[in-house]
Amino acid sequence: MGWVDVLNLLVASLLLAGIYTTMSFGMTVIYGVMKIINLAHAGFMMLGAYFVFELFNRLGVHPILGALLAFPVFFLVGMAVHWLLVRWLPVSDQPTLPSLLLLFGLWLVLQNVGYAVWGNHDRSIYTAMTLATVRVGPLTLSVVQLVVFAVAVVSLVLLQLMLTRTWFGRAVRALTQNPFAGRLVGIDTARTARLSFGLGIAFAGLAGALLASLYSFDPDFGRPFLLRSFVIIVLGGLESFAGVALGALILALVETFSVQFVPAGYQMAISFSLLVVALLVLPGGVASLVERRGRPS
Repeated sequence: MGWVDVLNLLVASLLLAGIYTTMSFGMTVIYGVMKIINLAHAGFMMLGAYFVFELFNRLGVHPILGALLAFPVFFLVGMAVHWLLVRWLPVSDQPTLPSLLLLFGLWLVLQNVGYAVWGNHDRSIYTAMTLATVRVGPLTLSVVQLVVFAVAVVSLVLLQLMLTRTWFGRAVRALTQNPFAGRLVGIDTARTARLSFGLGIAFAGLAGALLASLYSFDPDFGRPFLLRSFVIIVLGGLESFAGVALGALILALVETFSVQFVPAGYQMAISFSLLVVALLVLPGGVASLVERRGRPS
């Protein structure tokens, strides 16, 4: 394998890490504020894929524009789900069995709705840019991957600005760092939780919509990406927003380079193995290593 091949794999890993970061941020936001592991994340990613599919097939809306439209739509859906179901869960500083069962059940409901509406056939979205490539020096890059990466990066930049420049972002960071202190200083936890859940579902819908331009999908589409999201947030440190990007890059590098040595069908086993290693060796995630290095000895 020459240096050009290595460079191509590195660039492919970076492009993949962008979409992996987007699909994992929603779980991190919800867990950070509410201490809920959103097992329904996979179901909303699946709905995001079918959302752009229907817009493209019925109305001719470009899938990238459809992905942008998915964000506000799924934000409202997320707040509605929180108001109808999630707000009744007991408040806790650790994930609880009722929250896991509720959201796992919601995932199964969404999955079966998908089977009832769209069947079990694989669907794909083909546009003029699906097979288009562009050459940059010795590199051959997929146009659709570049566009998806650009949308993912812009959405993450806007999220970072929101987390640092708005009252809602400051409330999210405060509750993530210390929920008890956040309540003491007067943060409206119910309102912040509702908006955070909506934001998390919005990122799930956006990620599913973007992934629909890269992969074929069916009602079980979100399951392998849910596992990847678990790996990423564990690698990142569960509540670290910066750690999510590092975790996504690590997983993307491992998956991309492992294809050279291991059949692609074993990628899920690689993700499982990486999750086990992260839990045993780095239970605090990559963010804990960075914090440890930053402390004075």
